[in-house]
Amino acid sequence: MYPSRFRYEAPRSLDEALDFLRVYGDEAKVLAGGQSLIPLIKLRFASIELVVDINNIPGLDYHRQESDGSLSFGALCRHVDLEHSELLRRSQPTMAAAAPLIADPIVRNRGTLVGSLCHADPQGDWASVMMALGGEIIAAGPGGRRTIPVSDFIMGPFQNALRPGEIAVEARVPAPKGAVSGNYLKLERRVGDFATVGVAVALETSGSTVSRAGIALTGVGPSNIQATAAEQALVGSALNANSIQQAGRLAAEAAQPKTDHRGSAEYKRHVVETFVTRALGSRGAVAA
Repeated sequence: MYPSRFRYEAPRSLDEALDFLRVYGDEAKVLAGGQSLIPLIKLRFASIELVVDINNIPGLDYHRQESDGSLSFGALCRHVDLEHSELLRRSQPTMAAAAPLIADPIVRNRGTLVGSLCHADPQGDWASVMMALGGEIIAAGPGGRRTIPVSDFIMGPFQNALRPGEIAVEARVPAPKGAVSGNYLKLERRVGDFATVGVAVALETSGSTVSRAGIALTGVGPSNIQATAAEQALVGSALNANSIQQAGRLAAEAAQPKTDHRGSAEYKRHVVETFVTRALGSRGAVAA
């Protein structure tokens, strides 16, 4: 199927891109990796007037650690950059575990972290990872820049909190305040498939005590789910068989799966509980 007609612009500065959005409003869409937008246009699930391709804007393809210890990811940082990132392997194990599991190599070569978050697919892996890490989106628009927690940015299936005329220019993970550990576990029918169930776990510990816990779920609800009760049950306690079992049970209770061709709701809840207890039991990779 061929897309309907649209205008194409490739601005060379962020200000120029924002000008196009100001003129065209909701009739314009931003293209970064294009791995979600292009299929939507081609299948005519979306009909738009203007595609604003930001790939010629310099300085948006970074991922780096800031002086305060936080991590920043530009709008053109590709999945493949994160898959091979020594920085993530060294400092952020939950992201390092998730990066090789994003879609397939073709998608990873072009798709972007920020674009995936903007797409807000309930089966998108990065949204769960960023929720578990307390991540944020930086949006640039006519009124300047604003910071949006990812837990608020994902508003529902394929809905985000960007205002008309805004571009998501950066994702950010705050600096940890303790020793970091974590993992991302994903059940898929075949390599490159959407998650039947995905679980992101991110911990910060002080000695043997959990000082911060992040647990988020993929593919088991109308949107990515933050398992807040499971998180709260872990904070202030030591990781042991009882606390791990309780967190797994509470995370399964937070899931909202539906029976479909991928499995029954009961099965998916069981996988959530199993993945959470497995990730907490091993604590995944550990970064100092």
